[in-house]
Amino acid sequence: QVQLAESGGGLVQAGGSLRLSCSASGRSFSSYTMGWFRQAPGKEREFVAAINWTGGSTRYVDSVKGRFTISRDNAKDTVYLQMNSLIPEDTAVYYCAARRYATTQSMGAGAIDYWGKGTLVTVSS
Repeated sequence: QVQLAESGGGLVQAGGSLRLSCSASGRSFSSYTMGWFRQAPGKEREFVAAINWTGGSTRYVDSVKGRFTISRDNAKDTVYLQMNSLIPEDTAVYYCAARRYATTQSMGAGAIDYWGKGTLVTVSS
């Protein structure tokens, strides 16, 4: 069993930055591929970024490439999402996700082992 807790959301102006954190409790964090998803009002949950268990492979949705960076610290059981150059379209609840020994390509919303409860990011224009 793995429990995930997101933090770092908030209100920011367009062009600003935020860093989300996701702390994991439980066993074998270093064996989980971690991801970030987001869900805007009235929309389906969508994939944002993923990082494999070693940190050696990452994947991003096209709309955030060059602006967002996912990273992890296995010593702290934490994954991060650095978000720069934020735009109003990034407004959503951001969810942390975990899937054991998955490839980053396989991190779809229907294939996740564990979810966090989410943190709200609001980008004002």
